[in-house]
Parts: sequence; structure tokens; C-alpha cells
Amino acid sequence: MNISTFRAFKSPNYRLFFFGQSFSLIGTWMQRTAVYWLIYIQTHSSFVLGVTAFATQFPSFLFSLFGGIVSDRYNRFRVLLFTQIASMIQASLLALLVLWKHASVWEILVFGVALGIINAFDVPARQSLIHDMVNAKDDLANAIALNSSMVNLARLTGPAIAGIVLERFGAGICFLANAASFVAVLVSLLLMKLPKHVKYVPTKKAVGDFREGLDYLKQTPSIGFIILLLACISFLVLPFTTLLPVYAKEIFKGNASTFGYLNSFIGLGAIGGTFFLASLKPGTDLKRILFINTCIFGAGLILFSHTTNLPLALLFALITGFGMMSQTTISNTIIQTTVAPGMRGRVISYFAMAFFGMLPLGGLLIGFVSQSIGAPNTILAEGIAAILITCLFYLFLSKYRLNRNKRVRVT
Repeated sequence: MNISTFRAFKSPNYRLFFFGQSFSLIGTWMQRTAVYWLIYIQTHSSFVLGVTAFATQFPSFLFSLFGGIVSDRYNRFRVLLFTQIASMIQASLLALLVLWKHASVWEILVFGVALGIINAFDVPARQSLIHDMVNAKDDLANAIALNSSMVNLARLTGPAIAGIVLERFGAGICFLANAASFVAVLVSLLLMKLPKHVKYVPTKKAVGDFREGLDYLKQTPSIGFIILLLACISFLVLPFTTLLPVYAKEIFKGNASTFGYLNSFIGLGAIGGTFFLASLKPGTDLKRILFINTCIFGAGLILFSHTTNLPLALLFALITGFGMMSQTTISNTIIQTTVAPGMRGRVISYFAMAFFGMLPLGGLLIGFVSQSIGAPNTILAEGIAAILITCLFYLFLSKYRLNRNKRVRVT
């Protein structure tokens, strides 16, 4: 790792965004960890954990396309400012609910649905705005990789802090900390000096915008296959995280801290993966890296699945995290660097649909299957699925090279 790994920091707006979001995302992971632990302690059901993931993420799937249209039609900065304020209010109300009374499962799920709707508008606006934050567009791929490192650094520290706070102070303080963390990102946004917004004059209705985005994906299979791959991995493999409370409490006979450590080591591996991506030279074959890292992801899950020794399991969790981060980071990089500017928000909304739509459905499936065959066998099957899916899609992706707006066969 050298100074070029952080070349996107040359852009002042991106520096502000990075450091503001870093604080906010730690709070986000504290809240996420507390929600899953609170739900499992009350229900002791892996299926209800899947329902919790569904309640939080499926609304994002339902509204993602509309969120992408809003991102393309309106000022993305203002949309992002609105979603961050809304997220802060959601966390504050959830904190008050838990601190004032014993929150029931259905009440927590309702707040999860609200957050899912907010995220449907937040993700397309936030991801699209990164393009405007970076002065030198050659640094865009580096900025996206660093953005992923920021997410995974939060995944490393957030759950670990949450585990300690959960044991000493309870879930309510985790939610309160998340609400307070949004102050940092709001300040960073207000300090930015972004290019003047060019007002979009719609020439068609929202349905027309939706169809235009779908036609664009059909005409650019190099992007379409990437999104389809993400959808399959999100459905069958990424929901493994919903079973981590089962491992922490039942297999490793631990507590909230154990759960936090598992999440943190996955985050540690993911940070290593993101710095690896940030160090890649321009022109690197990202499809090949995606193939290799997803196979590493699957292998990590296979090794982790039946391990009963906690230190060894943490090592395998680290390997799993290294491979896992490629799904969203490389997919996002390919989209951001190849998609036409006027289609960016809508294509990212499809990207968000593939992630937020399939992940909660997969969470329900994984929760149901684990009730029948157990968590270890379920995660073993997920690891095998990751390798099989990747090999299948690589055959398709290898036929195309990435090229803006054109379908190109490699002969």
C-alpha cells in the first residue's frame, strides 16, 4: 500500500464526505448489531432473524427504482441531505422507544421498514454523488474502493463497540449513539462546495424513465450480468450474516461481545480487501478480480461453517470478509466508471435492487432452511453456492469487455 492508494483524497469534497461518513457508519453498524442481538435474545429464532433482515431491506427493493429516478431528476445533494436527516430521526425514535419501554419485536420491525424506505432514496443519491465529489475522474475507482474501506472499517469497529455497549448499557444507547453520529455527516455535507446542479427537465413520465433504464441494461450486457450476479449472490450467499447470532450464542457459547467479534473480523477482512482494490492500477481486469475474490468468499464460508473453535472461526471470518467485499465494491466501480452520466442514478437503483431486494428474500430462505438443517450446514451450502454461481457467470462475463453504451463481443 502506497500514497496512490489514497489518491482520491486530493479532492476536498471527497475528503469531507469520507471522514463524515466514517463516523456515521460506525453508528449504523452499532445499531444493526444491536437490532439483531435484541431480536435473537427475545425470540431465539434464526427464522425471525431472517424476517428482521427482510423488514429492513425489502422496502429498499420496492422503492429503489423510484429512488433512482429521483436521483436522476433532482438535486442529489439535497436528496442525500434529506435522507441523512430522516435516518437520524429514525435512530432517535428507536432509541427513545427502547430506553422508555421494553420494545416488542413488531415495533423494532416497523422501524426497520422505515429505514429500508429511507435507504431506497439514500443509496442512489449517495453513490451517484461520489462522481461529483472527485475532481479527477481517473480517481473515481479509487474513491469507490476507499468508500468501501470506510464501510468495512465501520463494520470492524461498530459491532465491537456495540458488543461492549450492549452488555454494559443496553441496546438503547447503541441506537442513541447512531443518532448522534449523523451530526458528523451532516456537517461534512454542508461544508462541501459541489459543482452547480444542472436542473433536469423530464421529457417523459417516471414509467418512461424506468423503461429507459431497463433498455439501457439490455443494451449493455457487461453491466447487466454484473447486476444479475450480485442478485444471485445476495439471494443465496450474503444472508449468511443473519446466522451469526446463532454461532455466537449456541455454537461458541458466547454473548453479545462474541457476536461483535465475529462481525468485526469479517469487517477486518473486508478492509484488507478494499485496500487491495484501492491499490490496483487503472486498467486492471476487475471481472477477473471479482471471480477470484468471490471464490475466496465461498471457500471462507465453507471453512467457517463447521468450525467450533472460536479463534479459528475468527480467522475464517476474516478470509470470508476479504472475499465478500468484492460483490458490492467491484460491481459499483464497474457501474460508476462505465455507465452513461444521465443513466447513473437509475442503473445504481438496479444495483440497489439486486442487493436490497434479494438479500432480505435470501434472509427468509436462509432462516427457514437453517431451522431444518442447522446453521452450520446452511452456511456450508452457501459457500458451495458462491463458487458455483461465480463459475457460471464468469463464463458469460468473459465474453464481454466493458465499454460505455456499446455491446462488444471479444473475439
